[in-house]
Order: sequence, then structure tokens, then C-alpha cells
Amino acid sequence: MSELELSLFRQRSQEALKQKARRGALFLRVGAGYVKAGRDRIEKDPDQRIQDALKLVFSKFAEFGSVRQVHVWLRDQGIALPVKSRDAERRIVWKVPLYNTVHNILTNPVYAGAYAFGRTMSKVRIEDGRKRVIRGLRRPQTEWILLKDQHEGYITWDEFERNQRMIADNATGKGSATVRGAVRSGEPLLAGLLRCGHCGRKLYVTYGSTTGRYVCHGAILNHGQRCISFGSMRADHAVGTEVVRVLKPLGIDAAVRAIEAQTNETSAAQKQLVLALQQARYEAPHARRQYDAVDPNNRLVAGELERRWNEALQAVHRIEGEIAALEAKKPATLGDRERQALMQLGADLELAWSHPAATSATRKRILRAALNEIVVRVEGGFIEMVLHWQSGDHTALKVKMNTIGKNRFTTPEETASLIRSLARQLPDSQIARLLNRAGKPTGRGNGWTEKRVCAFRNDHEIAVYREGEWAERGEITLEAAAQIMGVTTMTMLRMIRRGDIKGQQLCKGAPWVIKAEDAAAFGACKESKRLLTRNAAQRSFDFQ
Repeated sequence: MSELELSLFRQRSQEALKQKARRGALFLRVGAGYVKAGRDRIEKDPDQRIQDALKLVFSKFAEFGSVRQVHVWLRDQGIALPVKSRDAERRIVWKVPLYNTVHNILTNPVYAGAYAFGRTMSKVRIEDGRKRVIRGLRRPQTEWILLKDQHEGYITWDEFERNQRMIADNATGKGSATVRGAVRSGEPLLAGLLRCGHCGRKLYVTYGSTTGRYVCHGAILNHGQRCISFGSMRADHAVGTEVVRVLKPLGIDAAVRAIEAQTNETSAAQKQLVLALQQARYEAPHARRQYDAVDPNNRLVAGELERRWNEALQAVHRIEGEIAALEAKKPATLGDRERQALMQLGADLELAWSHPAATSATRKRILRAALNEIVVRVEGGFIEMVLHWQSGDHTALKVKMNTIGKNRFTTPEETASLIRSLARQLPDSQIARLLNRAGKPTGRGNGWTEKRVCAFRNDHEIAVYREGEWAERGEITLEAAAQIMGVTTMTMLRMIRRGDIKGQQLCKGAPWVIKAEDAAAFGACKESKRLLTRNAAQRSFDFQ
């Protein structure tokens, strides 16, 4: 009976808590940024520094789209966040944020003006014959006691839900097919925007080089084979060109806003430091008044209060130094020349897009601001893309894919054809020297060496040069032809240029190729033309 009564008491107390929670009046703990106002209501903390710090977290998440990037930015800027202490007083303490601190702020529905109870639960397991309680397991939102619009929030409920979808989609390999996720590092610009038009799944980026490829793994999961795959360069260029064309009329307006933002902007880090300085300047006189109020002879108390006063003064000095350092790093206001350059970039958006200072992360944010998603298919050697704009419009693009074996590092066909022809005339070392003198680099822009020529021949199944090939084809060099005809090399060259005899040169610096029979026939003809009489008995007079 005692166990039954205890169980009934426990059930009644838990049900009473749930009934109070359903009314939105149960507050076991209140998050940083809120204070209790009465027994069943909360309101925003009147401390302006706390409010600005929390607003900064949400604004930066809207800019970066990633909890980790917000956390890294806050630590790089040295911005502290308010945290409730674990003691009974639950005071606000300022700490450089951990990842969990930022994540808890972004996932807590209290900051969206909602009351939520029962977000976590406990489970009991029997392990090795003993009871083990696992606490902190998250429940789905459908099982919460959720009351919206209960108090003033830092963001709206729609923004909160959008943030939760973004956070869930940022998990690698766990994102849905409809949410894009945060901007990630890497050169491919369309990462997170592409959706396969064949199976409806998101496309991922794989890196065999710095450029990367877009790959759909949908068919691998279902059929054991790859769905679609294509390189990023042509697709990125086509989409970037189209976005620049559409946004070009808005370039001037963006430049004007950038000038206004640069003129009026006070950095978030500096604003937080100014608020921290105000609080430190309040705490320093407060610590002094406490020290002045104590009896100096009571050293047990006076010593501690003196230490607190010194720490408060040091905090003021440290924050003033940090503000001075930020002021020294602050860029100067834009002059007339800088304003004209910015307006020129706004007028010529293509120049701004391809500017060396424009990073891939900047281009990705521009694309995500303009595009919702891109549905892509691969048909008949073409990449067919449908661009879904944020406004609801659609644009179709068609990009030709590289053929098999063709890529941006492929040696030009002109150079490849020249190597095929030179391989029948020269060894690899001489071919390399000839190509370098002719200014024909490899597909990667490097100079030729004997090993690179050899590797190119092996890849394209070109036979190596053999001694005696010229004789087998009945060909001779310019020097050999001049010797047969009894003239100098320069005379032989002039004869070829006049058309007296046929000769072929593949490129400047390559050896002249002359048919041996043509040289012999021309030599015989030349000898017959030298006879001064038709008398066969006529003798020549040779001078000794």
C-alpha cells in the first residue's frame, strides 16, 4: 500500500506540473536574455548588452547559415555571450562562447516568443540486471507542450522554424532534398543548390582536383550504379553568367547601399565592447563604494573587496585597449576615387563577379540570394538545368558536356597533331626542345620534357622514332639534299622557297623534308641544262 500511495503521489504531482505547463505558467529555469516577471510570466532582460548580444547571434546565423561559422566568428572577434551561472542565484556571467552555447541559443524556442515544455525525456533500461536512466533524449516537436506568442521574442516563429531546417540540413549526409544548407568551403559554386532531375535527390561534391564534380548518389543506393555526374567548371560558369545578366540592373543600387553601409557601419564587435565598457565602468565605482563602506581594519573583508576593485579597474583598462585597437584597424572612409571605383563595379557587375577580391564564398552568397534551387538532368551529352529563382520564375539552361577524355587540361589538338607528325622525324628530346621554342605548352601550361613527350606518345599510342625511318620513306633532310645537288644549304633553302624543288616543314624550327627522288631528278635536269653544245664529242676543259 505504501508503494501504491507513493506512485499515486508521484503521478498526481507530475500531472499537476503538466497542467501548469499547459497554461504556460511553469518556469523551472529561464534562459539568458529573459527574467521572471511575477510567478507565471517572463519578459526580456532589461540589460541592453544582453539583448544586443543575443540579437547578434541570430543576425549572424542569418548571414552565415551555419552554427559553426557563427561560433568561429564570435571567438575570432572576441565577443562574449551571456550565460546563466549554475549556482542558486542564476546570475548572468559573460564567457567566450562554446559551440553548445551558440547551438542552444539558436534551437531554444523561448527566443521565438514560444513556451515549450517536455523537449527532452528520460528512458530506463536494464543493463546487467541493473536499472540505468538515460536522460536528455530529445523528443519530436509534435510531443512538446508548445504555446506560441506567449512573450516578446528576439525572432519570429517563422524565422525559428527556418533556422531549425537550416541546422538540420547542415548535417553532412542528413539534409533533405529541399533545403540547401549553409555555404561550405570549396570552389564549386552550386554546392547545395543542385537537385537531380532523374531521382529528385540532392547532388554532392566530390574532389578529384580543386574544381570538383557534382555527383548524385541516388541510383547507387537503389540500383548499385551512379545516377549522374558532371564537372563543375562549365555548369558554374553558365549559371554565374545567367545570374550576372539578370542582376545587372540592380548593380547600381547595391553599390549605393554598400557605400552607405561602409559610411554608417559600426562593427558588431566594437558595439559589444562599448556596451561591455559601460558595464565595466559601472562595476568599478560600485566595487570602490563597497570597499569604502567597509572598516579598513577588517582586513578579511577589506582585502577581498580591494581585490575586486582592482579587477574591475583592470577590466576597464583592458576593454579600452581593445576598443583602441579596433579603432586603429578600422578602414578609412571612402574617398572620391574609391566611391567611383565602387560605382563602376556596380555598373559593371561582370567585372565585380570576376574581380580577384571576390571569393568563392561571396559568389555563393550571391547565387543563394538569387536562386532557390537548380534542377539538373544529363541527356545526350548536355547538362540541362532549370534555375528556380527566389521570385518564383524559372530559366532553362543547356550546357554541352566534355566528351570522354576531354578536360580543361587536355593538350590542344593542334599541338597533338604536331607531335604525331614530329614523332616520325625526331626523337623525343628534340621534339620537346622544338615545342618549347615554338611556344606550345602542355595541357597544364608546363614546358615539354623528354619524359612528357614520351608519356604523351604512350597515352595516344604513337610509335617512337626509329633510326632509318627517313630512308624507308625515301625522304632526306635539307642538308642531305644540298650535298646531293652540290649546292650550299642556303642556296637549297632559296630553291625551295622559289618553288624549284618541293620541301615540307611542319613548323618553324622543324627539319625540312625533301623527297630523295625529287632531289635526284632536279639534279639530273640541272646537269643537262649546263651543256653548251649538242655535240657528244665535245670535251670539257678542266683547270688544274
